[in-house]
Amino acid sequence: MNNVQTLSQPTVPSITHKPIELYIFIDPLCPQAFAMKGILRKLQLRYEHYFTWRYVLSTELSALNSVTNRMKGCLNGADLDISHPVLPSIAVKAAELQGKRAGSRYLIKLQQYAALQTKNVNSHATLLQIAEEIGLDMKEFAIDFGSKEAARAFQCDLHITREMEVDEVPSIVFFNECIEDEGLKVSGSYHFEVYEHILQEMIGEQLVPQPLPELEDIFKRYEILTTAEVAEIFSMDYVRTERELKKRMLQQKLERITNDNVTLWRLK
Repeated sequence: MNNVQTLSQPTVPSITHKPIELYIFIDPLCPQAFAMKGILRKLQLRYEHYFTWRYVLSTELSALNSVTNRMKGCLNGADLDISHPVLPSIAVKAAELQGKRAGSRYLIKLQQYAALQTKNVNSHATLLQIAEEIGLDMKEFAIDFGSKEAARAFQCDLHITREMEVDEVPSIVFFNECIEDEGLKVSGSYHFEVYEHILQEMIGEQLVPQPLPELEDIFKRYEILTTAEVAEIFSMDYVRTERELKKRMLQQKLERITNDNVTLWRLK
């Protein structure tokens, strides 16, 4: 793979009790990030006992300071009618100030909105709505959304992206627990087996995969999945996967959300 490079450990603090740490560089609204979700989720379900991970938002954006200055003190979408490509990334960082899990839930919901294309996800009002829908503290989120802390957190991600010389998203950088060792950067998106092989090489021993949960339990963890994501996780072809999902829809276990571009599934 020509897109694999060795890198020095980033100059940000990282504490982990697992031997491998993954830095996953994404543009949260990029179609390639959507396509990679199934691979990442399968990696988590199979081998998360070996690694921790964090998303690094790597959207190339301008006018960050001017946008966040205009947002200060705005408590709802009616206070400020603004739409800008910077806002989704800042919103994710604002959600992360309520905890890593809150940030992950927010990113998942943001990508669901983007996939369905029913609302403008660059809109301040829509991003507030997402926060409310996943149950964040709305007063805290509204303050954080226009704060210097959220802007700085996003700027830190951009700094890491530049420092690691990541010029393609998605990309993943693998680090082991020895800070002196170089990391391994994999630019672009590859099949699951490529990441599995890299993980095994870095561990230095045969990987022991966790058994996959039942389908319904996977939906409890990730809430909404596409047919392609389920097919990737279970290593099934698309037609068979869709048939299995439709069977559970008829059993009233799942419901389908669809538009012209994508089909999503969630627990009934």
